[in-house]
Amino acid sequence: MVMRKFGIAVLLSLATIASASDSGILSYRAQRSLDAGKFAKSYGQLERALLASRKESNLRAEARVLMAMAQIRTMSLDFALADSLIAQVRENVLDRNTTLKFLQGKAALANAQEKYDEAIKVCNAADMDKVKKCDKPLQAAFFSECAIAQAASRRSDDAEESLKMVGKRADKDGGFYIYTAARIADLTGKGEADSLYKEAERKSIQGNIPYMTATILYHRSQLKSTPADEAEDLKLRCKNAFELMGLPNNAKRCGE
Repeated sequence: MVMRKFGIAVLLSLATIASASDSGILSYRAQRSLDAGKFAKSYGQLERALLASRKESNLRAEARVLMAMAQIRTMSLDFALADSLIAQVRENVLDRNTTLKFLQGKAALANAQEKYDEAIKVCNAADMDKVKKCDKPLQAAFFSECAIAQAASRRSDDAEESLKMVGKRADKDGGFYIYTAARIADLTGKGEADSLYKEAERKSIQGNIPYMTATILYHRSQLKSTPADEAEDLKLRCKNAFELMGLPNNAKRCGE
């Protein structure tokens, strides 16, 4: 899975869809394509998986595919489409884990749009008794989004508490935890942001996760402490990487 090498076993919920059904097989193939950085191919396979899930009348599989599609759209900065996909999810058919994945996806979309108050509302609305019974990687991903939103909203104590929750559910030496800590440091103006980003970048490169590496390059280029010439180089590397991944919105943002 994409994030396993980065210190956490969850990025998309595709692996939980896999089964002998047509929708499960297509979803598995979509995950493999995403692992290879082929976003367009992965999304196309998910579109076919969505049709298959509806043919099978499997509402839970349909919901999972919709959430996976929404997450890819969030990652590619197609926010309106991501929102429309999330809106199609039938919450009443979700089990405990997929409910948390749904909340994490909503928070991630809000954070990506810098609508941090909306993300905090999602976090605050979660039933923590149920959250604590979910798979640990899902919990880590959820608390990471909460920590980022809280840090951006200057709720430093809450952000640090959420980061502790991430650390209890993911490897503290892993890239995912370090990336979350870097985002908090960045959003709260702490000086260690760049060193944390660099460590997360190193682990991302080791894990061969181009999307995460390019995302980190973008954030490093935006730091006030980054020298102008270095920032330009980071933007260029970021832009090139996203263009080669077929993500024009991300590439454009890097070039701005």
